[in-house]
Amino acid sequence: MTSTTPPVAIIMGSRSDWPTMKGAADALDQLGVAYEAKVVSAHRTPQRLFEFATGAEKAGYKVIIAGAGGAAHLPGMAASMTNLPVLGVPVQSKALSGLDSLLSIVQMPGGIPVATLAIGEAGAKNAGLLAAQILALSDPALGQRLAAFRAAQTESVVESVED
Repeated sequence: MTSTTPPVAIIMGSRSDWPTMKGAADALDQLGVAYEAKVVSAHRTPQRLFEFATGAEKAGYKVIIAGAGGAAHLPGMAASMTNLPVLGVPVQSKALSGLDSLLSIVQMPGGIPVATLAIGEAGAKNAGLLAAQILALSDPALGQRLAAFRAAQTESVVESVED
Protein backbone atom coordinates (compact mmCIF):
# COMPACT_ATOMS: atom_id res chain seq x y z
CA MET A 1 0.00 0.00 0.00
CA THR A 2 1.32 3.40 -0.90
CA SER A 3 0.89 6.24 1.56
CA THR A 4 -0.29 8.57 -1.20
CA THR A 5 -3.27 6.48 -2.26
CA PRO A 6 -6.50 7.93 -0.89
CA PRO A 7 -8.83 5.49 0.86
CA VAL A 8 -11.74 6.02 -1.56
CA ALA A 9 -11.86 5.59 -5.32
CA ILE A 10 -14.75 7.20 -7.16
CA ILE A 11 -15.07 5.64 -10.59
CA MET A 12 -17.60 6.33 -13.31
CA GLY A 13 -18.31 5.14 -16.80
CA SER A 14 -18.08 8.55 -18.46
CA ARG A 15 -17.03 12.13 -17.79
CA SER A 16 -20.70 13.02 -18.24
CA ASP A 17 -21.36 11.14 -14.95
CA TRP A 18 -19.22 13.59 -12.95
CA PRO A 19 -22.01 16.14 -12.23
CA THR A 20 -23.81 13.30 -10.42
CA MET A 21 -20.77 11.66 -8.85
CA LYS A 22 -19.46 14.99 -7.60
CA GLY A 23 -22.04 14.57 -4.82
CA ALA A 24 -19.93 11.72 -3.41
CA ALA A 25 -16.78 13.82 -3.69
CA ASP A 26 -18.46 16.78 -1.97
CA ALA A 27 -19.61 14.60 0.94
CA LEU A 28 -16.11 13.17 1.33
CA ASP A 29 -14.57 16.65 1.14
CA GLN A 30 -16.94 17.86 3.86
CA LEU A 31 -15.73 15.05 6.13
CA GLY A 32 -12.05 15.38 5.27
CA VAL A 33 -11.80 12.03 3.48
CA ALA A 34 -9.39 11.84 0.55
CA TYR A 35 -10.50 10.27 -2.72
CA GLU A 36 -9.43 9.84 -6.30
CA ALA A 37 -11.97 10.18 -9.13
CA LYS A 38 -11.45 8.59 -12.53
CA VAL A 39 -13.28 7.42 -15.63
CA VAL A 40 -13.30 3.64 -15.92
CA SER A 41 -15.82 2.43 -18.46
CA ALA A 42 -16.90 -1.20 -18.29
CA HIS A 43 -17.76 -1.18 -21.99
CA ARG A 44 -15.32 1.26 -23.61
CA THR A 45 -12.23 0.69 -21.44
CA PRO A 46 -12.52 -2.91 -20.22
CA GLN A 47 -8.76 -3.34 -19.79
CA ARG A 48 -8.62 -0.17 -17.67
CA LEU A 49 -11.46 -1.56 -15.55
CA PHE A 50 -9.68 -4.91 -15.16
CA GLU A 51 -6.39 -3.28 -14.14
CA PHE A 52 -8.09 -0.88 -11.73
CA ALA A 53 -10.35 -3.43 -10.03
CA THR A 54 -7.81 -6.23 -9.70
CA GLY A 55 -5.20 -3.80 -8.36
CA ALA A 56 -7.40 -1.55 -6.19
CA GLU A 57 -6.77 -3.29 -2.88
CA LYS A 58 -3.02 -3.55 -3.43
CA ALA A 59 -2.96 0.11 -4.48
CA GLY A 60 -4.33 1.01 -1.05
CA TYR A 61 -7.97 1.85 -1.67
CA LYS A 62 -10.42 0.80 1.06
CA VAL A 63 -13.79 1.55 -0.59
CA ILE A 64 -14.87 1.95 -4.21
CA ILE A 65 -17.79 4.16 -5.22
CA ALA A 66 -18.86 3.27 -8.76
CA GLY A 67 -21.40 5.30 -10.71
CA ALA A 68 -22.88 4.22 -14.00
CA GLY A 69 -25.91 4.85 -16.17
CA GLY A 70 -27.89 2.80 -18.65
CA ALA A 71 -26.66 -0.81 -18.67
CA ALA A 72 -24.60 0.19 -15.60
CA HIS A 73 -22.20 -2.75 -15.54
CA LEU A 74 -19.33 -0.85 -13.91
CA PRO A 75 -20.20 -1.40 -10.21
CA GLY A 76 -20.90 -5.12 -10.64
CA MET A 77 -17.89 -5.79 -12.81
CA ALA A 78 -15.64 -3.93 -10.36
CA ALA A 79 -17.14 -5.90 -7.46
CA SER A 80 -16.51 -9.17 -9.28
CA MET A 81 -12.78 -8.43 -9.37
CA THR A 82 -12.07 -7.08 -5.85
CA ASN A 83 -12.73 -7.92 -2.23
CA LEU A 84 -13.21 -4.23 -1.41
CA PRO A 85 -16.70 -2.91 -0.70
CA VAL A 86 -18.27 -1.42 -3.83
CA LEU A 87 -20.99 1.20 -3.50
CA GLY A 88 -23.04 1.50 -6.67
CA VAL A 89 -24.63 4.77 -7.72
CA PRO A 90 -27.22 4.58 -10.53
CA VAL A 91 -26.74 7.63 -12.75
CA GLN A 92 -29.96 9.04 -14.15
CA SER A 93 -30.32 8.06 -17.80
CA LYS A 94 -32.28 9.69 -20.60
CA ALA A 95 -34.07 6.52 -21.69
CA LEU A 96 -35.61 5.38 -18.40
CA SER A 97 -34.71 8.14 -15.93
CA GLY A 98 -32.21 5.93 -14.13
CA LEU A 99 -34.52 3.00 -13.45
CA ASP A 100 -32.49 0.95 -15.94
CA SER A 101 -29.30 1.91 -14.09
CA LEU A 102 -30.81 1.07 -10.70
CA LEU A 103 -32.01 -2.35 -11.79
CA SER A 104 -28.69 -3.14 -13.48
CA ILE A 105 -26.76 -2.37 -10.31
CA VAL A 106 -29.10 -3.78 -7.68
CA GLN A 107 -29.76 -7.14 -9.39
CA MET A 108 -26.36 -8.69 -8.66
CA PRO A 109 -26.14 -12.46 -8.41
CA GLY A 110 -25.70 -13.95 -4.95
CA GLY A 111 -22.04 -13.93 -3.98
CA ILE A 112 -21.05 -10.65 -5.70
CA PRO A 113 -22.50 -7.86 -3.52
CA VAL A 114 -22.81 -4.24 -4.54
CA ALA A 115 -24.32 -1.83 -2.03
CA THR A 116 -26.76 0.10 -4.22
CA LEU A 117 -27.79 3.66 -3.46
CA ALA A 118 -30.57 5.88 -4.79
CA ILE A 119 -30.67 7.13 -8.36
CA GLY A 120 -28.76 10.34 -9.05
CA GLU A 121 -27.28 13.03 -6.85
CA ALA A 122 -28.89 11.85 -3.60
CA GLY A 123 -27.41 8.40 -4.16
CA ALA A 124 -23.98 9.85 -4.87
CA LYS A 125 -24.06 11.98 -1.72
CA ASN A 126 -25.15 8.99 0.34
CA ALA A 127 -22.41 6.84 -1.23
CA GLY A 128 -19.85 9.36 -0.01
CA LEU A 129 -21.37 9.31 3.46
CA LEU A 130 -21.56 5.50 3.50
CA ALA A 131 -17.92 5.23 2.40
CA ALA A 132 -17.00 7.52 5.30
CA GLN A 133 -19.04 5.40 7.72
CA ILE A 134 -17.19 2.27 6.56
CA LEU A 135 -13.83 3.97 7.01
CA ALA A 136 -14.89 5.33 10.42
CA LEU A 137 -15.05 1.75 11.73
CA SER A 138 -11.26 1.96 12.05
CA ASP A 139 -10.88 5.75 12.32
CA PRO A 140 -12.36 7.25 15.51
CA ALA A 141 -11.58 10.83 14.44
CA LEU A 142 -13.61 10.34 11.26
CA GLY A 143 -16.38 8.86 13.39
CA GLN A 144 -16.42 12.07 15.43
CA ARG A 145 -16.60 14.17 12.25
CA LEU A 146 -19.53 12.05 11.06
CA ALA A 147 -21.31 12.53 14.39
CA ALA A 148 -20.77 16.30 14.13
CA PHE A 149 -22.08 16.28 10.55
CA ARG A 150 -25.23 14.47 11.66
CA ALA A 151 -25.75 16.80 14.61
CA ALA A 152 -25.37 19.86 12.36
CA GLN A 153 -27.79 18.34 9.86
CA THR A 154 -30.35 17.79 12.62
CA GLU A 155 -29.87 21.34 13.94
CA SER A 156 -30.41 22.77 10.46
CA VAL A 157 -33.97 21.46 10.25
CA VAL A 158 -36.35 24.15 11.45
CA GLU A 159 -39.49 23.08 13.24
CA SER A 160 -41.73 25.87 12.01
CA VAL A 161 -43.32 25.84 8.54
CA GLU A 162 -43.18 29.63 8.43
CA ASP A 163 -40.20 32.01 8.08
